[in-house]
Amino acid sequence: MSGIIAKMVKSRAVSEEGLGTNDNAVKYLNQDFEALREQCLQSGNLFKDEEFPACPSALGYQKLGPNSPDTQGIVWKRPTDLSPDPQFIVGGATRTDIRQGALGDCWLLAAIASLTLDQDILSRVVPENQSFQENYAGIFHFQFWQYGEWEDVVVDDRLPTKNGQLVFVHSEAGNEFWSALLEKAYAKLNGSYEALTGGSTIEGFEDFTGGISEPYDLKKAPADLFQVIQKALKVESLLGCSIDITSAYETEDITRQKLVKGHAYSLTGAQEVNYRGRTEKLVRIRNPWGEVEWTGAWSDNAPEWNFVDPEVKEALDKQCDDGEFWMSYSDFSKQFSRLEICNLTPDTLTCTEQHKWNTTLFSGHWRRGCTAGGCQNYPTTFWTNPQFKIVLNEPDHDHEGSEQEPCCTVVVGLMQKNRRRRRRTGDDLLSIGYTLYRIPKELENHTDVHMNRDFFSRAPSAARSDTYINMREVSKRIRLPVGEYLIVPTTFEPFKDGEFCLRVFSEKQASALEIGDVAKGNPYEPKISDEGVDQHFKHLFEQLTGEDSEMTATELQTLLNRVVAKRTDIKSDGFTLFTCREMISLLDIEGTGTLGLVEFKILWMKIQKYMEIYKRVDTDRSGTIDAHEIRSGLREAGFSLNNKVLHIIIMRYASSDLLIDFDSFVACMIRLETVFKMFQLLDKGNSGEINLSLPEWLCCTLV
Repeated sequence: MSGIIAKMVKSRAVSEEGLGTNDNAVKYLNQDFEALREQCLQSGNLFKDEEFPACPSALGYQKLGPNSPDTQGIVWKRPTDLSPDPQFIVGGATRTDIRQGALGDCWLLAAIASLTLDQDILSRVVPENQSFQENYAGIFHFQFWQYGEWEDVVVDDRLPTKNGQLVFVHSEAGNEFWSALLEKAYAKLNGSYEALTGGSTIEGFEDFTGGISEPYDLKKAPADLFQVIQKALKVESLLGCSIDITSAYETEDITRQKLVKGHAYSLTGAQEVNYRGRTEKLVRIRNPWGEVEWTGAWSDNAPEWNFVDPEVKEALDKQCDDGEFWMSYSDFSKQFSRLEICNLTPDTLTCTEQHKWNTTLFSGHWRRGCTAGGCQNYPTTFWTNPQFKIVLNEPDHDHEGSEQEPCCTVVVGLMQKNRRRRRRTGDDLLSIGYTLYRIPKELENHTDVHMNRDFFSRAPSAARSDTYINMREVSKRIRLPVGEYLIVPTTFEPFKDGEFCLRVFSEKQASALEIGDVAKGNPYEPKISDEGVDQHFKHLFEQLTGEDSEMTATELQTLLNRVVAKRTDIKSDGFTLFTCREMISLLDIEGTGTLGLVEFKILWMKIQKYMEIYKRVDTDRSGTIDAHEIRSGLREAGFSLNNKVLHIIIMRYASSDLLIDFDSFVACMIRLETVFKMFQLLDKGNSGEINLSLPEWLCCTLV
C-alpha cells in the first residue's frame, strides 16, 4: 500500500512542480549533487556512492558476476590514481574520446559519439563546470531522459581498472575521463555495467535527447532516404546503423571489407561529390571501437579520392585510423541492414518546412489479470488492455490524402520501461506492439469506459506497429485521415506484467486522453419502506434475529453462509465476519452496529442483484469469475473505475490464480459502495476533491 501512495505522491509532484524537465530534473534516488558535493568539500572526504558502491554487484550478475573470471583482478581506482593530471574534458568532447573497452555496449558508445557533434545536446547530458581541479570532491553528475522525465544521476569517480588501465570505455587521451564517468552513470541508472550489454543505438539516442526514433530497413528503404539522412543531419538528429546477423555465432564477425556484423555504428555525415563527371553520394560512418575501418570504395586512401576536387578531398578524407570512414551511399545500402534516426526536437523529415511536433505522453502498466490482455490473437482478453484516444482534427499542410479525406501525420512510439534493470532477476524484454482503430461517430464521446470485446470483434484496425518484437521501443510514422482513433498498446502474450510509456507525435495540434481514466459510482439502490416488506420476509427476519429484531454481524454471517452452501452454481469460501460488518456499516443509518428489518431487506435485495450480475459475467459457468470478467461485473453494478483502482481491487479480492469467488465479489461491491458514499457525503460542493484532517482520514479508512 505504501508503494502505491508513494507513486501517487510522485505523480502529483511531477505535474504540480514541473519535475522531470531538463531544467528541473528528478534527482535519481533522491541524491542531490550540489548538496553532496558541498558536504564532501566541508568534510574534506572524497565522495563514496553508497547507492552504487564500487563492488562486484556494480559490475554485473552473470558474465560480470562476482565469481566470473572476467572480473578477476579488477580494482576500482579514481582518475587521480591513474593520471598525474586528470582532466574531465580535454579540448572539448569529440568522437575520439570514446573507445570501447571490455563491454558489449557499442550501441551506447555509438550514441555517445553522435552526441559530441552537438555541443548544446552534450551540455544537457554532461553538465558543465565539472573538473578534477576546481571544487573536486570525487563526485560527478549526468542527466538522462527516462520514459518522459529527465533524471539527474550522481556517481563517484571510482572506476574499474585492470593493470592500471580502465576496463570499459576510455578516451584516446589517457588523462580524459568524462566518457568513462558518463558510462558509469548510465550503468548505475540501469543497475550494473553488465546490464548495458547489447542494445540498439536508438535507445542511447533517446535517453540522451528525449527524442523519438524512426527505424528504416535498408532493404526496403524509401527512394528519398539519402535526402532524409541529409536533412536529419542538418537539423542535428542522431543516426545509427548496423548489420544484421543470422546467428549468435556471427556477432562481431568482421567481413572481408572490415565491417563488423551485429555492431552499432553511428552515421555522422552525408555529402555529394563530383566524381568523374557525375554526382556520387557518400556517407560517413563511425565505429566506436576507434579502429577496424571499411576498406572498400571511398575508404581512407582509396583510389576514388584521386578523382575528386583536391579541396573537397582534403576536407573529407582525413586518412587516419580513427574508426571513421566514408563509403558510397549505394555500398552503404547494400552492406548495412538498418538505419535508426532519432529526431531531437523532433523535426519532420518528409517536408521542406522545419517545425516542432506536438507531443503527448502517457505512462501505463500491463498487469496480469487486469490490463495485460495480449495481442488480437487473444480476443477474450485483448479488450482489457489500456486504451488511449487521439483526436486528429487538423490535416497536415501538405497532406497526401484527397480533399474529401485529408490526412494527418503521427509518429507513435511504444516503449517498455526498466527492462535492463530487471535483467538481473531474469526478466528480459517483452514482445510489444500496438494497434490503432478509427472510432465511429456514434462512439466519439465514449470515454468513461473501455471499449468492450464486441467493439474489437467488429472494428477493423486502421494502422498498427510492425511485427511484435522484443525491443525497448516500437515506433512508426503513420498517415491517417482526420478523425478520432483508439490506440491499444499490448504485449504479444496476455498475463505479462510490464510498465510502458506511449508517445504520440503529431504534425498539427491533437488532443489525447486515456479511455476510462475516471471513477464513477451509481450502484443499485432499492427503495423500500416498512409497508413494502412482505409478511413472509418479516417472519423470517424475526426468526433469525430473536426478540431484539436487530441483525448482528454474526447472525448475518451464519445466514449468508447457510444460503451459499446450498448453491451449486456459485462458489464461495464463505463470508467473513469482517465483510458482514462492512455490509452492516453500509446500511446502518442509526450507528447501532446492527440492521433493522428495512435495512436488512435492502441488503438482501442488493445481494440478490449482485448474484444475478455474478452469474451473468461467469461466461464459462464455472461458478467463479476471473479477474478480466470482473471489469464487466463492475460495469453492470454501476461502477466505472480506472485501471489503477481496478488493479488494487484485483490484488485485494482475487486469488493467486486470478479467480474471484462470490463472497469476494460481494465484499468488493459493498466496499466500493461504502467508499463512494463516504466521498459523496464529504464532497459538499461536488468538486471531485475533499480535504481531510488526520483524524477524519483515519475514521474514513478504518470504517
